Amino acid sequence: MNDPVSASQDPGPTPASSSPAPETSGLHPDEPVTRRSQIWMHRVSVLLFVLVSAVAGVLLVLLPWTPEWTDNNLLFSFPLLHTIVSSGFFRGICSGLGLLDIWIGFWEALHYHEMQ
Repeated sequence: MNDPVSASQDPGPTPASSSPAPETSGLHPDEPVTRRSQIWMHRVSVLLFVLVSAVAGVLLVLLPWTPEWTDNNLLFSFPLLHTIVSSGFFRGICSGLGLLDIWIGFWEALHYHEMQ
């Protein structure tokens, strides 16, 4: 006979799945190692972006106003290019781009957030 009570009972534990559990880092047992490495790679890439932006920006702000900007052999062989590069307008554009580059780098650093 079919007993309704015995049919509704749990037949017991099911066998465990054969797929291996992801390797964990040790700090957070349920966070995979690949996830932590992706976060660190993102952090390093943002740090390098900010560093390169800041250095390039400072060079673009300061370098146009130094004598090395106009007194080089490449510009002496092209007089028209020497005239353009020596103008205050062109130097101001380069310095403005440098300030923009610095601003972009620091904006990226201030608006950094961890990947979810």
